[in-house]
Amino acid sequence: MTLELKGVSKSVNGRVHIHPTDLTLEAGTMNVLLGPTSSGKTSLMRLMAGLDVPEAGRILWQGQDVTGMRVQDRRVAMVYQQFINYPSMSVYDNIASPMRLMGKTAAEIDAAVRNTADLMQLSPMLERKPLELSGGQQQRCALARALVKDAGLVLLDEPLANLDYKLREELRAEIPKIFEAAGSIFVYATTEPEEALLLGGNTATLWEGRVTQFGPTPGVYRRPNDATTARVFSDPPMNFLEVTKAGDRIEFGDGQSAPAIGSMADLADGPYLAGFRPNHLELEQQGGDSLVFDAHLSVTEITGSETFVHLDHHGARWVGLVHGVRDLKLGAALRVYLDPAHVYVFAQDGALVAPAAYAKAA
Repeated sequence: MTLELKGVSKSVNGRVHIHPTDLTLEAGTMNVLLGPTSSGKTSLMRLMAGLDVPEAGRILWQGQDVTGMRVQDRRVAMVYQQFINYPSMSVYDNIASPMRLMGKTAAEIDAAVRNTADLMQLSPMLERKPLELSGGQQQRCALARALVKDAGLVLLDEPLANLDYKLREELRAEIPKIFEAAGSIFVYATTEPEEALLLGGNTATLWEGRVTQFGPTPGVYRRPNDATTARVFSDPPMNFLEVTKAGDRIEFGDGQSAPAIGSMADLADGPYLAGFRPNHLELEQQGGDSLVFDAHLSVTEITGSETFVHLDHHGARWVGLVHGVRDLKLGAALRVYLDPAHVYVFAQDGALVAPAAYAKAA
């Protein structure tokens, strides 16, 4: 069972929503669409489902061209971030409703509802109404209704976005287990890199209607093929610095230089773009080979166990994520350190030249 998108594109009123896209999704896989708001995640899902027809290209399901087929005639289930249940019906009847529309027998419906309710930990609540449930339980009810359809393609459009932190963490951990044995193709849209990493499977990064990379989630995270993918798959986004390789030195635009070590050692001379994730910036030097930068502190955000430090480095805006609660003076000069093993090197056009040494070793 496969879903193939071949050269699929979509425009609305002359504005491109999806650039020509090729994508193949296999049965039994979790596939995450990761990108910021308006990057094209929902537009791509609507094309997969048949809710929209592509402007160009073809959509194949198990080798059959279904490009013009109505969504009602496809084995598709979709769950939105605004989870929808029928408030006047019990949880049992909510879950059973798709099977009744499919004309299943009472015995088939009962068996499927109870099996799915067990899977979603809803069995004690089958006689309750949705409004008697917690937010997480209501979302499980909506997910159960999608699963019971035995759909070959299940589309989840930011399904946890409106839940509180505790419920989101709980369901994030459960969702891969729930879907592991279902055998369907699952597509899960999110704006959060952390969520993509927790869900695992495969990830497609999206930026302005383009799929910039697709592959196993850890691989896309560790070895982004360009600066755009690296920016999308980092929260906060990856920091960048223009550098020049000259012999055995790396020169920065502010007149600083450092030995060319780590991923920069074997580069040909010339200009590059260095990238590093916020959690790799340090306020204390961890080793003698650390790169040293002088910046000014613009903003701090304390999360409890960590502090985000927003920095101005000669006009470039950086963010660092450091451990602990830090009492730092806004506007003050601040020296920060970076292990060269955590530096990615990109060409001026954004293409990856050398992954960070830690990523190669992982």
